[in-house]
Amino acid sequence: MGAVVSCIKSIFQTIGACLMAIVNGIGAVLQAIIGGIVSLFDIVISCLTCGRGGGRRGGRSAV
Repeated sequence: MGAVVSCIKSIFQTIGACLMAIVNGIGAVLQAIIGGIVSLFDIVISCLTCGRGGGRRGGRSAV
């Protein structure tokens, strides 16, 4: 009887570990996608603000 309980326990532990691995994988993929999107917006915003801010500052300092 103890062997059967031990076998069932190990089966549930294996299923739980598999599900956790799947959840961790999905989380890692989502984190990478979100990080990429944030980096892209950061680059676009910094380019837009540097282009406008740099041009205005250059014009003001020359005058």
